[in-house]
Amino acid sequence: MKKNSSLLLAALLFIITAMSGCQVIGDIFKAGVWVGVLLVVLVVGIIIWIIGKARK
Repeated sequence: MKKNSSLLLAALLFIITAMSGCQVIGDIFKAGVWVGVLLVVLVVGIIIWIIGKARK
């Protein structure tokens, strides 16, 4: 019975670790999406500003 308890504890520990790792990866991707969106908006703004300066 002791062997089953330690096996169950090891499996539970592995699942908890894996799930928290998935959460971290999900948060990194969410942050990456927002950084990407901000960079695209910034680049489009700079291009519009350059075109506006060139026309004057």
